[in-house]
Amino acid sequence: MKPIRLMFAVALLVTAACSAFYPALPALAADPVFPAGIRVGLTPLVGLSRAKGFVGFETEDQSVKVLVAELPADAYGEVATAFKANPAGTGGIKPESIETAAGLAYYTAENAKDGANNVRRYSMILPGGTFSGYVAVQVPENASKIYTDEAIRQMFASAAIRKEVPVEEQLGLMPFKISELSDFKNIRTLAVGAAIILADGDEATGFEAAPFMILGVIGSSPAQPEDRGRFAQQVATTIPGVRDARITMSEPIRIDGMAGYETRIDATSGKDNTAVTVVQWLRFGGPNALRIIGSAPRDQWAKAFPRFRAVRDGIQPRG
Repeated sequence: MKPIRLMFAVALLVTAACSAFYPALPALAADPVFPAGIRVGLTPLVGLSRAKGFVGFETEDQSVKVLVAELPADAYGEVATAFKANPAGTGGIKPESIETAAGLAYYTAENAKDGANNVRRYSMILPGGTFSGYVAVQVPENASKIYTDEAIRQMFASAAIRKEVPVEEQLGLMPFKISELSDFKNIRTLAVGAAIILADGDEATGFEAAPFMILGVIGSSPAQPEDRGRFAQQVATTIPGVRDARITMSEPIRIDGMAGYETRIDATSGKDNTAVTVVQWLRFGGPNALRIIGSAPRDQWAKAFPRFRAVRDGIQPRG
């Protein structure tokens, strides 16, 4: 099933960029274990523990990997539709359905290569309501007698969805401290340990129709101070979800005593073509830049901007 294999690649790219710190796993192996910051969990097989470099689980020698991720809500529907249209699968890969605590899930298993090594790969997608849960497993040939097809299926069957991730858990994964939330109603991890959204709206209604903020880190920074203005305007063009964007202001500022740049944009956003004003703050220092984005419908901007600034000024480096 091609869509699942594509999502496997996407999920690997996402999680590879989002290493984070995870709490110790619960002692009760029979209960689903939820990696920190993620609403998807399962009961890991014996020998699997928290992964060090991605979101999920792995064996001590890191040869068996179980990646856990969240995908957009429509991903599950696309896979379900493809399954119903072609239950026999394609390319000799037959999709299977399986009941989980979250509902009916779909998965595939196929033989593949990881460099010169033979591996068995499994991909499962399950419904999460406002998102899709995703689990991908890779088992090398020398571990296939322990981590068999049936064992992986049993692990898949244990998959579950939790409604919310505690706010403290999400904030604790970020590489900086967030001490002010400005009464935003919903806090949601976008990329574990890398990006988080604070919003008055939610996933069901859409974030664009109300004020929201995205906090994260850019993995690069201009080498010379004179390049910061160009850099700020370039990254402002990559703000997701905005259309017909027009930069109205871009100038250097100081943020908590550090060099920064403020860029403002008028644009259109969301399925209802909401007219929005967006502010992007970059705070420089070290090889990475802190990136703060605030977006509000234009008629709510005056009230939203002080909230955005309060969140910005409450962000501190971790000691």
